[in-house]
Amino acid sequence: MGRTIAIVEDEPAIRANYADALRRQGYEVAAYANRREAMAGMQTRLPDLALIDIGLDDEIDGGFTLCRDLRAKSETLAIIFLTARDSDFDTVIGLRIGADDYLTKDISLPHLLARISALFRRMDAVATHTEIDELLTRGPLQLDLKRMAVQWQGQPVSLTVTEFWMVHALAKFPGHLKDRDHLMSEAKLTVDDATITSHIKRIRKKFAALDSSFDAIDTVYGMGYRWKE
Repeated sequence: MGRTIAIVEDEPAIRANYADALRRQGYEVAAYANRREAMAGMQTRLPDLALIDIGLDDEIDGGFTLCRDLRAKSETLAIIFLTARDSDFDTVIGLRIGADDYLTKDISLPHLLARISALFRRMDAVATHTEIDELLTRGPLQLDLKRMAVQWQGQPVSLTVTEFWMVHALAKFPGHLKDRDHLMSEAKLTVDDATITSHIKRIRKKFAALDSSFDAIDTVYGMGYRWKE
C-alpha cells in the first residue's frame, strides 16, 4: 500500500485539483470538505500526511482546531498547512500547534509535491540507520532513532517528525554551530528562516516543560544554533 494523504479543503474545485495531482503521483488520497468530516474520516485510521486549509466552511480557524486534535492523536503524523493566509501571525500559530510545514496556495504544484516528498523522506530516514546509530546519548538527552523516541532526564519528550530531526541534527555534533542551511540539510528540511525559528522555540518549550532549567540549545544571533557540549 502506498502513502496515504488526507486533504481538508472546503473549496470543491481546489480540493479536486490537489487530490487528482496527488493520485497521479501514486498517493492514496482521502478528501474532506470540513473539520467535522475529516475527524470522522480519520477516527479509525490516520493517514500518513494531513494537508489542511485553515478556514473551513463556517469555521474561520477550523484548520487550527483540526491540527490540534490530530496532533493530540499522534505526534508522528505529518501535518502541512496549505492556505491562502500568508501572515507571519498565522504561520507562527500553525507551527506552534504542531504542523511540520506551512505553505500558501500560491505555491506551484511541483514545489508542493517536492515539500511533501521531502517530509516523507524524513519519515523514511528512521528506517535507514544502522544499529550502531540507533541510540544517540548526549548527557541527559537520549534519542532512539529506530523508534523515533526522545527522552530528557529519563522522561519522554513528544516531538513531531520535524522536531525530532532538528534535535538530532543539533545534538549529533555538540558545540558545532549549525546555520539555518546546515540545519535544513541535516534535518532533510526545506523551509524559510521564520519556520526554523518557530520550530526551535517549540522544541525548547517542550523540553522546558519537563526541565525548567533546560538551556541545551544556544542561539548564535545572525548565525544559527548549536547544542551545548
